[in-house]
Amino acid sequence: MVKEILAISGKPGLYKLVSRGKNMLIVETLDEQRKRMPAYASDRVVSVADISIYTDDGEDTPLTRVFDSIKTIYEGKQVDINHKKADNEDIVAFFAKVLPNYDTDRVRVSDMRKVIAWYNILTAAGETDFTDDTKAEANNETEDNSNNKAE
Repeated sequence: MVKEILAISGKPGLYKLVSRGKNMLIVETLDEQRKRMPAYASDRVVSVADISIYTDDGEDTPLTRVFDSIKTIYEGKQVDINHKKADNEDIVAFFAKVLPNYDTDRVRVSDMRKVIAWYNILTAAGETDFTDDTKAEANNETEDNSNNKAE
């Protein structure tokens, strides 16, 4: 499900992929308005499943894993920190609790605020399954193949 959630550069919020057209995508906002609009090939569109956070150990952590961590800490509820008005120290402390090994030099506070905002948007829209569908399918196929070989 996460593959269908998109971020469009220069536009606030998150969008759900509705359909594909010639040279464009039809997307729908995840807010209560559910406004549909086209996203053209010239727009920088990226799936939330493809976004990752820099970490100190050299391996970037997928944003979906960060969302899962927030979901675990907040028990599936929205984050109670106001991403627009909170102090930078509060945001950094929150992010250190969620992803302790994030790269402090490359991850900016504005990125952390966006993660909080996006998590709240997703939970408000009822999107709480943050597993990457393609990885889950690949794991299932690998397990099926190993089960077939064992028989």
